[in-house]
Amino acid sequence: MENGGDKASATITIKGILALLMETIDGKDKRKAISLGMGDPTTYSCFHTAHVAEIAVVDALQSQKFNGYAPTIGLPQTRRAVAEYLSRDLPYKLTSDDVFVTSGCTQAIDVALAMLAHPGANILLPRPGFPIYGLCASFRHLEVRYFDLLPQNGWEVDLDAVEALADNHTVALVIVNPGNPCGNVYSYQHLEKIAETAKKLRIPVIADEVYGHLAFGEKPFVPMGVFGETVPILTLGSLSKRWLVPGWRLGWFVTTDPTGMFRKPKVIERLKKYFDILGGPATFIQAAVPRIIEQTEEVFHKRTTYLLKQNSDFCCDRIKEIPCITCPHNPEGSMAVMVKLNVSLLEDISDDIDFCFKLAKEESLIFLPGTAVGLKNWLRITFAADPSSLEEAFRRTKAFYQRHAKAD
Repeated sequence: MENGGDKASATITIKGILALLMETIDGKDKRKAISLGMGDPTTYSCFHTAHVAEIAVVDALQSQKFNGYAPTIGLPQTRRAVAEYLSRDLPYKLTSDDVFVTSGCTQAIDVALAMLAHPGANILLPRPGFPIYGLCASFRHLEVRYFDLLPQNGWEVDLDAVEALADNHTVALVIVNPGNPCGNVYSYQHLEKIAETAKKLRIPVIADEVYGHLAFGEKPFVPMGVFGETVPILTLGSLSKRWLVPGWRLGWFVTTDPTGMFRKPKVIERLKKYFDILGGPATFIQAAVPRIIEQTEEVFHKRTTYLLKQNSDFCCDRIKEIPCITCPHNPEGSMAVMVKLNVSLLEDISDDIDFCFKLAKEESLIFLPGTAVGLKNWLRITFAADPSSLEEAFRRTKAFYQRHAKAD
């Protein structure tokens, strides 16, 4: 599988490349610009958070009890609520001592890599994947080794490649489930194989579950922490996606590790000291979390996954009408799909980056080039948008293809 270049992964950010694409849009185009490049559903009116979440935040703020500093690892009631929430799906119970509150999942990623980094260490990252991991690794002087996700197998992990890449200096294996950017959801059986492989290699698993429970295919979401007794797991997550509030920056770093590797006193002390230099979420946002988790009705979550499923199906149908892009595996979760770009069908398009910049300029439409997530000549398309925007986006994409298609 052709990749986007490992060095590029250490410098590219999604927000950075999307900003450049936005600057390319022709200001004279009277049509509304449509961006399907960022996983922020709040841009669209059909996606909004639960009413109880808004009330909980307002009540916490107006109580005037949460205007001061919170403990650097998070409010006790927030940590307890997250522990209870995650424990619902585990064969063991977490406690508040296992939970550290972070400023979004991105800060949880930084914490995980900072805690594991040491001179000469390397980390195994998925390709395609979320580029923040590569960027954080470069800041921590962690060598990155990429293993492929296999589109023909539903973007499953190439476990043979993982075994070949790992050595005595490997500090962790990163798994993103439900998948970003691929929209995959891993089965219990595949996650079990991942756990057994990590155990064999004697490395912990970093489980990025920021899209946790946003599964709408045949396979249910299974948290990696289910296998915490097989191999130590660091679980990263947030309210951002499931509650549709990415701007609230409420995330968590959790040691789902009943065997105790990350519960050693020296490890805990180091974690706490590192959190002393971090800035966590606003105290009143933290204070609202217990009520948000406890009182959000299931119908809210079901509505979100229903909308995502409808949008995903719509996108896959429209993709079939545009010859230069194909979808090897329909999404089963999260908010995005990876599609293969066939530049050989296009007259004057050299690669995925060229495609996306010309699409932005000519059609005021933004997709994320696959190079940004590690795969050259692929595109990531976010479907967390209102149906009318998706309809217009694919109409413009089809027109763009017809304009640039090679003559028969």
